[in-house]
Amino acid sequence: MNQVKTTELEKRIYQDYGTVAGIIILKNGQLQYENYFNSCTKDSRIHVYSVTKSVLSLLIGIAVDKGYLKNCSQKVLDFFPDYTVKRREHTIQNITIGNLLTMTAPYKYKYFAPYIKYFKSNDSVRFTLDLLGGKGQIGKFRYTPVIGPDILSGILTKAAGQPVLDFASEYLFSPLGITVKKSIVLQNKEEQIAFNSSREISGWVSDPTGVNTGGWGLTMAPSDMAKIGQLYLNGGVWNGRQIVPAEWIKKSTEVQSKWENLSYGYLWWIIDEKEHAYAALGDGGNVIYVNERKKLVAAVTSLFAPRAKDRIALIREHIEPIFEDC
Repeated sequence: MNQVKTTELEKRIYQDYGTVAGIIILKNGQLQYENYFNSCTKDSRIHVYSVTKSVLSLLIGIAVDKGYLKNCSQKVLDFFPDYTVKRREHTIQNITIGNLLTMTAPYKYKYFAPYIKYFKSNDSVRFTLDLLGGKGQIGKFRYTPVIGPDILSGILTKAAGQPVLDFASEYLFSPLGITVKKSIVLQNKEEQIAFNSSREISGWVSDPTGVNTGGWGLTMAPSDMAKIGQLYLNGGVWNGRQIVPAEWIKKSTEVQSKWENLSYGYLWWIIDEKEHAYAALGDGGNVIYVNERKKLVAAVTSLFAPRAKDRIALIREHIEPIFEDC
């Protein structure tokens, strides 16, 4: 490792990426760099926002492999037989798990999601089902960072017969040595703000019904995120054990839908098709980045700040050149 280059990297982080909490870089499965900033340590747990989605995608793949789910073509409403579809509402009946994974499901609101009502809801799945469908086109990309993925979480909860956190602990977190201690119900705005800024809470937010959030709400350390990145780089194998099928990882990280010049897999962003580089991206600058050609994994946690500077640019322009020849 070139000490001069890493010193330059840290200067750039302090100068341009001042909210970074921790960074871990793996190359060929070996630790190449680990550092913490802003008084954070290896034990700090940060709310990683939409990185939660990519973890949920992984769990859906495990559920298919274990037989809890059949495939991505299953209709969403098959899992909610008691849900009453409004008169003349036909679109929702044709939306599949695959549409939710690829962000190609339509929603009834036009531009701005009703976040305030969402956060006040006691049943996030039913609240989201009421917004699903409408006059939009199934198959057209529509990114729903908060409202939407909870339906997948509700489906997994029903299919597996247990909370998503319990399922994750059994089939993913425990095998990888990741600790997520508890489900957390946020009672008010003040608790929400405190959770978002905390560095010490280990958990996964759930609604009052016990359904863990699908699009946000998971806290992790960089080491946890690096393990998930390495699991993907290993084709789903960890310590000789197949945790998630290699075929699921392949499909998850291939282009399944597009939004202008951006490509999307199964709740993973596709960064570079030629190098097969992809990432889990969370608001505020939280990232799990995998470059399969370079055999490199980068995990970045960040304290939240609006409009955080692009961490993918940090990784591609300033981290990869240092470690690609290690």
